[in-house]
Amino acid sequence: MAQRLVHVKNVSKIYQAALGAVHALNDISLDIYQGEILSLLGVNGAGKTTLSSIIATLHPPTSGDVLYHDASIYSNLLPYRYAMGFCPQKANLDTQLNVRENLVFAGRYFLLDAKTINERVERLMQQFGLEKYAKFNVNALSGGYKQRVLIARALMHEPKLVILDEPTVGLDPDIRRQLWDVIRALKQQGKTVILTTHYLEEAEKLSDRVCMLSRGKIIMTATVHDLKERHKKETLEEIFLELVKEENEQP
Repeated sequence: MAQRLVHVKNVSKIYQAALGAVHALNDISLDIYQGEILSLLGVNGAGKTTLSSIIATLHPPTSGDVLYHDASIYSNLLPYRYAMGFCPQKANLDTQLNVRENLVFAGRYFLLDAKTINERVERLMQQFGLEKYAKFNVNALSGGYKQRVLIARALMHEPKLVILDEPTVGLDPDIRRQLWDVIRALKQQGKTVILTTHYLEEAEKLSDRVCMLSRGKIIMTATVHDLKERHKKETLEEIFLELVKEENEQP
């Protein structure tokens, strides 16, 4: 049995809006295991981005807790942030720096020494095929290569947990599949990956487990194989559409 790395415990998130309170997450609990790829799925507004943002410490929960190695991340936040890497959906690279400088800056942010920074920058640029783009301004890169830089930046401090928020959205199919290989390589390195995606084929190909959310609640968490067996369907997309239909039919 794989070791539990993160435990989301009875987490709720309520946003105050002009028309009243919006319950983005409703008392959800979820275990995330060492070395797995877990995909968060759901229609727009289901709560998957809110959940990944809370795990990434971008937003606090309204109630509940997030445990890392069975201890609350909020009791000692900095060590958890050192153990976690986050790749946002929208590129937020420093456009005044070139590719290499963006990675160096990430290393300095995590207080790495110069020797370690240089070694990791060279290794990551080689791993992600960025060597010839080292001195390029990030604005000169294609969408696929910007995503490579974002993921490389998230790995500079060698995190144990990597959160990827829609990492392939808007990319051409061939570029998307190249990034699938990058994500698989993270698992092979023993890292835990939380992936939010709208692409059902992507989740089916990459995930050890998928977690489907609807209306701020988890409606199921299982392996793709178990879901296919349970629902007698050929693809994750068919299962997803069936579950969404069932949820929409509920009052």
